[in-house]
This record gives sequence, C-alpha cells and structure tokens, in this order.
Amino acid sequence: MTSIAEFVPLLPIVATGLLSLVLMVAVAIRRNAATTATLTVLGLAAAFVLIFLTAPDTSTQVTPLFIVDSYALFYVGMLLLIGLLVALLSVQYFQGLRHHRDEYYMLLVLATLGTTVIASASHFMSVFLGLELLSVSVYGMIAYLRRRAISIEAGVKYLILAAVSSAFLLFGMALIYARLGTMELARMAELLSSAGTPTALAGNVLVLAGLGMMVVGFGFKLAIVPFHMWTPDVYQGAPAPVTAFVATASKGAVMALLLRFASMMNFEQGGGLWLLFSIFAVASMFLGNLLALHQQSLKRLLAYSSIAHLGYVLVAFLAGGPAAGEAVSFYLLAYAVTSLGAFGVITALSRPADRSGDDDISSDLDDIEHYRGLSRRRPWLAGILTVMLFSLAGIPLTAGFVGKFLLLSAGAGAALWTLVLLLAVNSALGIYYYLRVVVAIYLRDETEVKVVPHERVSRITTAGGLALGLVTVLVIILGVFPHPVMRLVRLCCESIF
Repeated sequence: MTSIAEFVPLLPIVATGLLSLVLMVAVAIRRNAATTATLTVLGLAAAFVLIFLTAPDTSTQVTPLFIVDSYALFYVGMLLLIGLLVALLSVQYFQGLRHHRDEYYMLLVLATLGTTVIASASHFMSVFLGLELLSVSVYGMIAYLRRRAISIEAGVKYLILAAVSSAFLLFGMALIYARLGTMELARMAELLSSAGTPTALAGNVLVLAGLGMMVVGFGFKLAIVPFHMWTPDVYQGAPAPVTAFVATASKGAVMALLLRFASMMNFEQGGGLWLLFSIFAVASMFLGNLLALHQQSLKRLLAYSSIAHLGYVLVAFLAGGPAAGEAVSFYLLAYAVTSLGAFGVITALSRPADRSGDDDISSDLDDIEHYRGLSRRRPWLAGILTVMLFSLAGIPLTAGFVGKFLLLSAGAGAALWTLVLLLAVNSALGIYYYLRVVVAIYLRDETEVKVVPHERVSRITTAGGLALGLVTVLVIILGVFPHPVMRLVRLCCESIF
C-alpha cells in the first residue's frame, strides 16, 4: 500500500499543480493581474526550491506512473526555471494589456506542470496526460491575443496539428500495449530489446506500426523534419513569451523522455529506428538552416534555426551512452537560456497593446529591418541580443559553444563521423544568418529605419530586466566556467545510464 511519505519526492510537481488551483481561487475572488503574476512567480520559485529540499538519495518509483531520480529532478528544475523566466517576461510583455491577463498565468502554470509530468514519467498514461496538459494549455497561450488575427491563426494551426499528432501517439501506444501487454516504459524497453534482431522486429507488425505512430507524435512535439511545418507560423503568431516557452520547455520535456527511453532499450547503431532518427537529424539540420538563410522575420528565423538545433541534439542522441546523455542535457539547458534571452529582447521591444484602447491588435517587433541601429537606440538590449545570437551560433565564451563542443565530442566518441561532419557544416551555415542580424543591430548609416511605435512606448519593467539579466549571466557563465554544471549534468545522467 502506497503511503503519503512516498509522494514526498513529487512535491515540486505537486506544488506546481496546487499553484494552478491557488491562482484559480485568487482570480475568482478578485481579478488583479499584478497579484496573479506575483503569485505565479513566487509559486514557481517555491516549487524550484522544493527540488533541493525533497530530493531522494536514490531513484524512487512513485506508483507505476512516476520515477524520481537525479535525472528527472534535473529536468524538472530546468523546466520550472523556464516557466519562472517566461512568467517574468510575460509581466514585461502584457504590461499594456488592460483586460484578461489573469487566465494567461494559469495556463502558463498548467503548461509547466505538463512538462514536469513528462520529464518524470515512467508510464505511458503519465506521458500522455502530461502531453495533453501541456498541449491544451499551449493552445490557449498561443491564441491568447484573440483580437490579433495572426495569433488566432497560429493557435488554430497548432490545435489541429497537435490533435492529429496526439491521435497518432495514442493509437501507437494502444498498438504496442496490445502486443506487449504493458505500458510501463522500463518493461516495454526490456521486451523490445529482448525481441532480438531488427529482422525479428520486422515481423512484428503491431510493434512496428505502434513505434512508427509514436515517432510521428513525438516528432511533432520536437518540430523535427518532416513534422516541422507548424513551427514558423506558430512562432511568428504567438506572443513572444509564449514562443519562448514553446521553443524551450515543450521540446526539452519530450527530449528528456526520449533520452530516458533510449537508455532503457538496445538502441543499436544501424538498426531501423536508429537509421530513421539519423535521417531526421540530417534533414532537420539542412532544411532548418537553409530556410533560415533568407528570413526577414526574426521570429521565423529563430523558428527555422530551432529545427536545426534539434537536428544537432539528435546527433548526440544517436551516439548513445553517458556522454550522449551529458551532451544532450547540457545543450538543452544552454539552448533554453539562450532562446529565452533572444525572445526576451523581442519581448522587451514589443507590446501587444498601446494606451489608446486597441487592446491587442499590434504585432510583435519582428522584422529584422526594425533592429537596424538598435545599438544606438537601446544599447543594453542590443548587447544582450548579440550575446544570445553569438551563443546560438556557437561562438566561444558562450553557452552555445560549450554545448556544440559536447555534441561533437559525443558524436566523435561513437565514431559517427558523417553526422559529426554534417553538424560542423551546418553550424557554419548558422553563423551566417545569426551574424546578419548582428550586423543590422550595429549598422549606422542612412538605411536605419525610424523607431517603430512598439519600441517607442516600451519600457523595461523590473520583472523583464530581472529575467534578461539572469539569462545573460547564465549564458556567459555556462560559456566561461561550465565545469560545475557539466559535473552536475554528468551526475544526473548517471542514474539512467
């Protein structure tokens, strides 16, 4: 019989769920956006602190649905930190919106809860519940600015495609359960590994069909090629803080789940599933970078580059072993804080509303042309955006450089020389379009555009400044002195490898 004490390791996740209930009650009593935002920030910070207070010494199975170990806690902490930073950026973004800000923070907390459930799941039911909690919340967040046509369009696109991908995922789970008779990840991985050679698996139609459908479902969540078509439209149409959350938290949670599952089963090089993910990796790297080359929208450029970055991550994922776990986990952390910084600058320069009464019709400051001469108008924001773009490009002394070095090391350690070479080539392609934005930021000639209305009225709030300052410090520390975090990541990954 399960005792209450066994649920103590789940307190960070439980606290996040309770926070959503507290917000609902607070909003029902009295609508006040400042109060709701403050409760959100304090609640997520408290849940993050609980990780250090309740972390078990060994891996703990909490019912068949959850496993709490150092690996799960690392990702839960990262996801809670992302939720906290997005909440701070949201305060900055919605400062001019007069109505209906309270529901947004409830959706953000629920979406964060969904990601933490996925990261600590050990059963298909908890995986699916976490994905649905995440997806349904993100629908509302993407289309939150309902008077803005581009946001509604992005929300509807994500709704339809996410529903289709969830159907694939659920049906794939059902087929595998029909054949293997279990929905526990560890037991399923054991049965799949004991099935023998790829030839033996090829004769099992139900398992192959189920795995194929699950790959489609997870591929959509990761936005890898060929399941990437929703990414640029959703990134451009969603409010800037929501785009930051989709780009970091949702992908990080799914990647954490896949890495855990791959560590459980015999994911051998040359197998059918391995070759399939190799194709995804190569296609994502090339297509993402090539499509980003000619983008004039900064959010679409970051959308296509995110596809390429997931391709980079898949290279280390395919390498397997402890080095792969360390590389993937560190890179996801580095990419998360860097993306939050880039979208944070877009947030600081954008407004969903103005003071004239048109609540949320305006679009974000998105065109690269609007960033020309930003170094003269807003030097601090220009400097922060430059650091983030350098990190995304993998320039030394930034988190992105250390992350890419680890990815290359993991691939080289597994002798995946072709994938390593393609990763290096695509990283060089990425440098071009990132530096194109940097050049526009520091360009000082007659081609500079006038300050657009969004930027003219936008002011950095305390919350926005805190979020931008924190991510900037993290990007620099992870690039200059990454050893403590690398040691932490290595220790956390030892629990699954």
